[in-house]
Amino acid sequence: MAVIADFPAYPEWAGQVKKAEVLETGADGRASRVRFVLDAGVISDEYVLGYDWDDDAGVSWRMVEAGKMLSGLTGSYRLAENGGGTEVTYDLAVDLKVPMIGMIKRKAEKVIVDTALKGLKRRVESR
Repeated sequence: MAVIADFPAYPEWAGQVKKAEVLETGADGRASRVRFVLDAGVISDEYVLGYDWDDDAGVSWRMVEAGKMLSGLTGSYRLAENGGGTEVTYDLAVDLKVPMIGMIKRKAEKVIVDTALKGLKRRVESR
């Protein structure tokens, strides 16, 4: 969870994230609002997400300021001990302001999730 909560370091491991700036923190010291600059080829945007933390068991987010291309973004990370490691479940839903065929949108969401999980795994293992 320490890697997930370290937003300024996202550009180092979360491929399409070019900048992540914590705008507000909650009483627990963790980010509650974060501005992102994203460059994922055809989708380049800037937006703000609001975060809700469940201690070290999980975090969920929702878009609180839409960008030019993204109209909605919700998701979560859930962490669970799994024998000798940690199992990470990542859910993501993306809504675009431009029309897109459902099959293409689902494929794009899958690529984002796969890329994020692989980057997260590499980052955790490198620490």
